Amino acid sequence: METPGEAASGSSVVTEEMNGAGNLMDFLDEPFPDVATYEDFHTIDWLREKSRDTDRHRKITSKSKESLWELIKSLLDAWSGWVVMLLIGLLSGSLAGIIDLAVDWMTDLKEGVCLSAFWYSHEQCCWTSNQTTFADRDKCPEWKKWAELMTGSAEGAGAYVLNYFLYTLWALFFSLMAVSLVRVFAPYACGSGIPEIKTILSGFIIRGYLGKWTLLIKTVTLVLAVSSGLSLGKEGPLVHVACCCGNLFCSLFSKYSKNEGKRREVLSAAAAAGVSVAFGAPIGGVLFSLEEVSYYFPLKTLWRSFFAALVAAFTLRSINPFGNSRLVLFYVEYHTPWYMAELLPFILLGVFGGLWGALFIRANIAWCRRRKTTLLGKYPVIEVLVVTGVTALLAYPNPYTRRSTSQLISELFNDCGALESSQLCDYVNSNNATRALDDIPDRPAGPGVYAALWQLTLALAFKILITIFTFGMKIPSGLFIPSMAVGAIAGRIVGIAVEQMAYHHHDWIIFRSWCRPGADCVTPGLYAMVGAAACLGGVTRMTVSLVVIMFELTGGLEYIVPLMAAAVTSKWVADAFGKEGIYESHIQLNGYPYLDIRDEFTHRTLAADVMRPRRSDPPLAVLTQDSTTVEDVEALIKDTDYNGFPVVVSRESERLIGFVQRRDLTLAIRSARQKQDGVVSSSVVYFTEDAPLLPASNPQPLKLRRVLNLSPFTVTDHTPMETVVDIFRKLGLRQCLVTRSGRLLGIITKKDVLRHMAQMMNQDPESIMFN
Repeated sequence: METPGEAASGSSVVTEEMNGAGNLMDFLDEPFPDVATYEDFHTIDWLREKSRDTDRHRKITSKSKESLWELIKSLLDAWSGWVVMLLIGLLSGSLAGIIDLAVDWMTDLKEGVCLSAFWYSHEQCCWTSNQTTFADRDKCPEWKKWAELMTGSAEGAGAYVLNYFLYTLWALFFSLMAVSLVRVFAPYACGSGIPEIKTILSGFIIRGYLGKWTLLIKTVTLVLAVSSGLSLGKEGPLVHVACCCGNLFCSLFSKYSKNEGKRREVLSAAAAAGVSVAFGAPIGGVLFSLEEVSYYFPLKTLWRSFFAALVAAFTLRSINPFGNSRLVLFYVEYHTPWYMAELLPFILLGVFGGLWGALFIRANIAWCRRRKTTLLGKYPVIEVLVVTGVTALLAYPNPYTRRSTSQLISELFNDCGALESSQLCDYVNSNNATRALDDIPDRPAGPGVYAALWQLTLALAFKILITIFTFGMKIPSGLFIPSMAVGAIAGRIVGIAVEQMAYHHHDWIIFRSWCRPGADCVTPGLYAMVGAAACLGGVTRMTVSLVVIMFELTGGLEYIVPLMAAAVTSKWVADAFGKEGIYESHIQLNGYPYLDIRDEFTHRTLAADVMRPRRSDPPLAVLTQDSTTVEDVEALIKDTDYNGFPVVVSRESERLIGFVQRRDLTLAIRSARQKQDGVVSSSVVYFTEDAPLLPASNPQPLKLRRVLNLSPFTVTDHTPMETVVDIFRKLGLRQCLVTRSGRLLGIITKKDVLRHMAQMMNQDPESIMFN
C-alpha cells in the first residue's frame, strides 16, 4: 500500500511543462557517456542490443539521403565490418607466425645452440650448413649441444647427465617466467581461453579478458609455456589471442565498441581466424566457430568469418614459419587408399578416443576442483614448477616425449618413404625392391620399429597422466595438441600392428581380398591421424569441424570416411559417460552463467515455480511510473543488487509499464544532477510522456522515459519452463517478467533458469554463481 508520503515524493520525472513555464528539454535527448552499457560480470540484453543497432542503422540510412558527406559516412559504416576482419586476419596471422618461430627456437634452445647464429633453431642451423649430409641431416658442426659446448665432449654418461640437467633447468626457467608474467600482469592470460570465449560470446561481460595487456602477455607466455615442454599446445590459446585482436579493433569503430551484440559478431569471426592459423584450416576454423564457440551466428558473420580466416591463413603462409610452405608442422599427404576392412580398427580407435575423452574430463575436473578448494590453488607458481620439473625429468629419457608435441605428431603422421630416417621406419628391406619411392610394399618390422613401439607405449601412458595435471594451471595451456598426441600414439601403434598382421598373415580371410603379398596395403600414419581425431573429438565433442580440420591437414578428401567414423564413434562413446565436453565442464566448474543451446529441458515445471519473489521472499522491488522520488530511487539502488527494476502504474494495480536497467537509472540520475538545474532528492521521477500534476511548491521533476524499455519480454505464470528455457536460449534474454492479465507477478533471470536446471539435474544450484 502506497503511503501519502510516498505519493508526495513519487514520480521520477522531469516535467516538460510546469506552472506555465513552457517546454523544458528532456536532458536524455542528448546522449551521455556509458548509458546502455553493462557492468562487469553481467549479462547483455541481446534484444536490446539488436534494437539499438537497428535504430542506428535506420538513422544512418535516412541521413545518407541528405548530403554527399552523409552518403560517404554510410558507406564507410557498411564497410567497417570488412575492414575489421582484414585487420584481425593480418594481426592474428602475424602473431601466430611469430609464436611458431619463437617456439621452434626456444624448444631447441633447451638442448643446444647454433654457433653461426644463435637465433636459429636446430633445423634452420643445419639448413644453412654446407657440411650437412642427407643421412645425418640433424647433425652439423654449427649446432652444438650444451654438454659439447661446455665440456667439449658430446658422448658419454657425463655429457648425457649435463644435457639432462640443462634441459630440465631451461624448462623450469621458461615455466617460471610464464607463470610469473601471468600472475603479475594479466591473470586472465592463463588457461585455454575457450571456455571464457564461449561464455563471453553467449552474452556475459568479463572486462579485461580480451584487453591489450591480456593480448601481449598471452602471446609472450604462450611461447614460454609451450617451449618449456609441458604437455600443452598453442592452438586453443591462439583462439583467445585472435579474439583479443578482434576486441582491440572493435574499439576503433563506434559501431562495435558501443554495441555488445555487434562486438560478439566480430569475436565469432576472430575465433574462426584463430583456428585457421592454429591448424592451417580456414574452412575448419569457420565451422569450429559455428559448431563449438559461437552463440549467435547470423549469415553475414559466416561470410566475414570466412574472410578473416582466409586473410589470417594467407598472412601466416606469407611468413612461412616452418620453411615448407605449409601452415602447420604436421601437414601430411598419403598416397595409399584405405580399404573397407580397415573400418573396424578405425572404429576401435574411435572407442578409445571416447573412453580417453570421458576419463580425461572426469579426472581433470576432479583435479581442478581440488585445486580450487584446497591450499594447492594458493600456490600456482609452485604447482607449475613441480609439474614442469616432473614433466622434464620423465620426458627427457624418451626421445618421443623429449621433442615438442607438434614434432611428435608430425613424425607419427608421416608415411614411411624410402628417404625417411625415423626409427619408426626401420623396416627390413627386400634386396630386389625396385618400386617407386611412394609405393613401398609392406615389410617386416625391424628392431628399430619394435624399440619405437615400447617407447611409444611408455609415451602414451606418460601423456595420458601428465596432461590431466597440466591443463588448467595458471599458464596458457591448450588441449588440442596433447589430445591429438595421445590419439596419434595409440593410432600409430594400432597401425603398425595391423600392418604386420597383414604382412605375416595375408592369407587370412580379412586380408585376402585386398592385401596381396608385396602390396602397399596399410598406412600406419593414417591410423595415427584417425586416432588423433578420435581423441580430440572425445575431449571436445567436436564432429563436423573436427573432420574438416583433419582433412585440411591431410590435403585430400579420400580419408573423410575413416575420420567421420572415428569422430562419430568417439562422440557416442564419450556421450555415454556425460554430455559435456571439456570446455562445457570448465564453464560449469567456474560457475559461468552459460545456457548451452544443446542442453535439453524435459521437466514439467511452470514459470510460476521459478519466478521470484517466492512466498518466503520480500515483495518484488518495483518503481511506479510517476510517484517515486529521486531519493527513493537512490535508496532502492543502494539497498538492493538487482540489475533492473520493473516499472508499474502504481503499487495497488501493479499494471506493468516497462523495465529499466539499474546502470542506466544510476547514470541518468547522476547526469541529471550535474547537468540539470532544480533536480534534488525530493524531485519526482516519472516515466510517462507527460509530467504529472504536482503542487507549485514541489521541486522540478525528472523525466526518465528515455531509459525505460517499454517492451520488456513477458510470459504468463502458466508458461511451461521448457518454453521459457527455449526463449532464453534463442533470444538471448537477460530477464523476462511474469504477468497474469497484465498484472506483474514476478521476474525470471538467466541465473534463475540456470539454477532451476541445475536443481532438476540434482546439482548444487549455487554452483551456477560466478566464482
